[in-house]
Amino acid sequence: MALIITDECINCDVCEPECPNEAISQGAEIYEIDPNKCTECVGHYDTPQCVEVCPVDCIPKDPAHRESEEELWIKYEKLTGKTRGS
Repeated sequence: MALIITDECINCDVCEPECPNEAISQGAEIYEIDPNKCTECVGHYDTPQCVEVCPVDCIPKDPAHRESEEELWIKYEKLTGKTRGS
């Protein structure tokens, strides 16, 4: 499942540089996450880094983009060209 940034976002700028897939960008009013690039950091880290650094806890899972861990791994492999364990 991709993550989403809610309107509680305070535009503190700490999440964007933490995303290994470059899925986070500044939107019209708040930061946004591209669900096509978000793997919840699967393949990179054990936990989503944006969630770890967010000071206001405004990055939940996006119910509109449900994905299994297997689907997140497949997305990771497509985005990075790497396979699991490499």
